[in-house]
Amino acid sequence: MKTIGLIGGLSWESTALYYQHLNRLTRERLGGLHSAPILLWSFDFAQIEALQAEGDWAGATARMVEAGETLARAGAEVLVICSNTMHRMAGAVEAAAGVPLVHIADATAEAVRAEGCMAPLLLATKFTMEGAFYRGHMRERHALDVRVPDDAGRAAVHRIIYEELCRGIVDAGSKARYLELVDSAIEAGADSVILGCTEVTMLIGQDDIGAPVFDSTAIHAEAALAAALKEG
Repeated sequence: MKTIGLIGGLSWESTALYYQHLNRLTRERLGGLHSAPILLWSFDFAQIEALQAEGDWAGATARMVEAGETLARAGAEVLVICSNTMHRMAGAVEAAAGVPLVHIADATAEAVRAEGCMAPLLLATKFTMEGAFYRGHMRERHALDVRVPDDAGRAAVHRIIYEELCRGIVDAGSKARYLELVDSAIEAGADSVILGCTEVTMLIGQDDIGAPVFDSTAIHAEAALAAALKEG
């Protein structure tokens, strides 16, 4: 099994979910006392969030590239960015590290299409909902018609992620707001929901929604493990 390099701390709450998913899945696949060989680079998220807020994506890319290179030098054979938003610089990280990177948008899109869905609602940070690097990736490579909430809805989703979920706060009123946005999107033609921020799974899930729900965190971890177990 290949060593998995996690670029985490984006935030640490979601990184903890990746660690749990990867080790649980490894035990299920290999049995006994097996767990995943993992190297972790964990950022101080306050520093990364400041770069995001300032729109300093070049600075953020430099930090991410450094993390990927460090993990590769330490022995990582598969890279995983534990964040949807920070896949904005996935190509740069993979190229600099010289190690295969498992892209969360590819893994999630494949899961959506496997269920026969083509018009998912994306709930994520404003950077992911509004940027071409994620929705465009899914449209161009997987022919998905990815929907997002309106301006007010996107602002609410983003605020709840950064002010609550990234701080470990799970609020019933925020859950109700998310589900209101989901209902509106389904009425408008969305056929499924992508939990496109690795913290959103802390707030809502399949049990809350009648349409298919795709947890990008769990899906990404599954794809990462498959890559780590693949020979060659």
